[in-house]
Amino acid sequence: MKTVYLAFFYLLVAGAVCLPHKLAAQADEDSTRWTVDDLIRQEAVAGFVFARDGKSAVWLRNIPSEEQDGFISKIWLTRFDAPKGENRHVQLTRGESDESDVLMSPDGETVYFLSDREDGDKLWALSLMGGEPYVVDSFPNGIGNLSWLGDSAIIFEAEEGKTWYEQQLEEAKDETVVVEDSVHWKPTRLFAYHLEEGTVRRLTNNRHPIEEYAVSPDGRWIVSSHTPSPHYGVDGKPTLICYLWDVRTGARVQLFETGFQTPGSFQFAPDNTGFYFIAVRSSDPEWGGSGVNILYFYDLATRRAVEVPLGHPNGTDGQFQVTGNTLLISLYQGPVYTMGAYQKKGLTWTRKTFISPYPGHTVSLVAATDSQHVLFIRTGASFLIQYRVGTLRRAASEVVLDSGRVLMPLNTHLASKPLAKSEIIYWVGALKDTINGILYYPEGYVAGRAYPLIVAPHGGPHANDRDEWQDSWAYYPNIISQRGAFLLMPNYHGSSGQGQAFSESIKKHYYEYEVPDIIAGINHLIGKGMVHPDSLGAMGWSNGAILTTKLILEYPDMFKVAAPGAGDVNWTSDYGTCEFGVTFDQSYIGGAPWDDTRKKTYNETYILKSPLFEVEKIKTPTILFHGSDDRAVPRDQSWEFYRGLQQVGKAPVRFIWFPGQQHGLRKLSYQKRKVTEELRWLDTYLFGTYKLENESFNEKSPLKSLLDLEEHRLSNGWYGYMENKTLLPAVAVVQTDSIALGVFEVTHAQYAQHKPDHQYLPVQANLPVTGLSYQAVQAYVRWLREQTGKPYRLPNAAEGKALHALALDCAADENTLTYWAGYEITVDEVPMLQEKLKTVTSTLLQPVGTYAPVTVGQARIYDLGGNAAEYCDQNGQPGRYGYSAWELADPAAPRPPADFLHTGFRVVLDLK
Repeated sequence: MKTVYLAFFYLLVAGAVCLPHKLAAQADEDSTRWTVDDLIRQEAVAGFVFARDGKSAVWLRNIPSEEQDGFISKIWLTRFDAPKGENRHVQLTRGESDESDVLMSPDGETVYFLSDREDGDKLWALSLMGGEPYVVDSFPNGIGNLSWLGDSAIIFEAEEGKTWYEQQLEEAKDETVVVEDSVHWKPTRLFAYHLEEGTVRRLTNNRHPIEEYAVSPDGRWIVSSHTPSPHYGVDGKPTLICYLWDVRTGARVQLFETGFQTPGSFQFAPDNTGFYFIAVRSSDPEWGGSGVNILYFYDLATRRAVEVPLGHPNGTDGQFQVTGNTLLISLYQGPVYTMGAYQKKGLTWTRKTFISPYPGHTVSLVAATDSQHVLFIRTGASFLIQYRVGTLRRAASEVVLDSGRVLMPLNTHLASKPLAKSEIIYWVGALKDTINGILYYPEGYVAGRAYPLIVAPHGGPHANDRDEWQDSWAYYPNIISQRGAFLLMPNYHGSSGQGQAFSESIKKHYYEYEVPDIIAGINHLIGKGMVHPDSLGAMGWSNGAILTTKLILEYPDMFKVAAPGAGDVNWTSDYGTCEFGVTFDQSYIGGAPWDDTRKKTYNETYILKSPLFEVEKIKTPTILFHGSDDRAVPRDQSWEFYRGLQQVGKAPVRFIWFPGQQHGLRKLSYQKRKVTEELRWLDTYLFGTYKLENESFNEKSPLKSLLDLEEHRLSNGWYGYMENKTLLPAVAVVQTDSIALGVFEVTHAQYAQHKPDHQYLPVQANLPVTGLSYQAVQAYVRWLREQTGKPYRLPNAAEGKALHALALDCAADENTLTYWAGYEITVDEVPMLQEKLKTVTSTLLQPVGTYAPVTVGQARIYDLGGNAAEYCDQNGQPGRYGYSAWELADPAAPRPPADFLHTGFRVVLDLK
């Protein structure tokens, strides 16, 4: 099928109101409906950096790239003090390159950044006064993780050059992977690049790779953490190694050797007196067990760390910002966001009331060094993310954040989409305490009706679902709502945000409380009459997949469909192959597979906890997803699950893995495939709306065109449709609530319904009727209105102009004089060819529908490009558009000549 694009196509309703309608291949899609592309093409803000005076900022806009099959980041400048009428926003980098690590110079005149725009590792710069990006310097061993060191040097992280040992392996083309080698470490270290001299100085001599670092504002101190394994991060013992570095002397002191679990999120105080950091408090710190995040301050004067008294037993989610002597921190409060404000004086902190224009929905503060301006996110489960820039006002007992204004409208393609209604719900869980979750309602919900429900547990398990925007390739509540179902995202036992006891409750009790929590939540909704017990599904990623699998195992008759992605089924193999299998399994299962410290061996416990060994119980149709390079949950876990379901044969199963992907899917094409496959599975086994496609059928094939044509052909071979035993012309809706246009030109057989004495040969029944006077054509249209009671008419002048442009675009493939000539003719050859045509006794016309249709709005329309030209109404006078088989389609001639002998017509039906 051909598709024609025409930007200036305007269809007038009743000759009065002008309704613009751009012709496009997807114009028949409803822009208010959620699509898979809507999910995966959401933009975001990252790397936000204020100028020191707070009057401007540079930031990264993450945008989807079809060419890169993923997201790329472009640098933008926003001027908050731009004069009225001037553009506040300036895009600084363009193209398909991916930028990162943006820094703004202390004087606010230059932006430094990293980019993949050229081969090699380079430091780039861009003057905010104007000009193109330029290379500052190149670095043979790589460069990353930029920070300022004072005002004149940039810190970067890099490896050292290749050792002789590595050079020998490279020369031998040895691609063997050494999983662990405590002799040949390959650390990353910190270096300083001095901008004026163009020189590099090594700042650290650590033996282990850097995990994280922070620099004091005065450039005197660096705090860093290091992974004790060169390949797979912290896996059991030993734990992170932390150092405090004196930049002036190069001396280092090891920190937190005891008493602090996984310290990180370092942030120096603006006055250089010390730094804040987060550490976990748990009952099993030797295994890095989940617990509650505690904020500490390391005081440089006393060389000791003190807990910051937040007065909040649930701790923090780890997001905090220091601005002046004010600490702003996100405090865990179950499924809602709570911000805390604390005034620091010495080593004491006084809590102040934090007042936000969006209480419970204000997160991720980034503060300027002027201590006034902040970037923050406004979010909600039923509210699109907004990035806003506001100011802080400090008073004796409170810190007030104003509403500010939106940084820049992003994701405008979602503005017309309906957002699912959501609410936080509560029910009684496995331990008789309160469980909460986010419930999304089906579109068009009617109280008293029971709807399908999909339960979607979050990953982790030490994570939680909050009242915030969730839609992504992994979880997509708005599309589920659009399908007419509830979506429940439960915060089961083991989730974060509700204190240490709640998060640790499932240690050595893995599965034992989470599954009953989820079932209780489902039954809570069934009991309220909101959910139909025979229409349940489960889906999730990572730990959400693990729980989905356990649900369909323990309740094989309860769920109609399951879609687990990147989940475990065999804990005996997980221990050794998961990159953090030791820490996870020791904490949640309580030992290694070979331990024997309880009544039964842990080997038995690992088997009893593993769904693989009971896979014969599962009867739920299951679709599996996994990344081929996943090390958090190795791909073989899904292989084992698939093999078990396939061999048992009690449930349909489909297994899809994505090459080169790790625990999360990065490629847009893979994200789209995952959601598309998942929705098809849900539509098939839960909603019952999917019909198996004919996989051999090409939607763009000649067969498709023939089948489309057959929709309009009657049993006697005529085109049109019968109404009250009368043959009428078929029309197709071009624009909903606007107009419908004749699918074909009016044929001899159709016209003869109005004029029974109209003469034509039987073989000409489906040829367009031509040679009629304008008055005869209008008489047919009046008869058609009387016959049907519907407002039929001819195309008006504006529509005729638009249709003529369409005809010109289609003419090369249809029935014009060029076709009969057999070559591309010129205007000078037309008279001679037309003279030759006078000797032809048969017609040049073809039956309507001979050529492939053109997409016009929502309609498929035939024969615009040739065959017969067509009448239009020019204020009561005959007009003409399009081309006939006797004419040249000439773009230099805006109107065809007034040859009504070869002119037919098609009708328009007003829908308003």
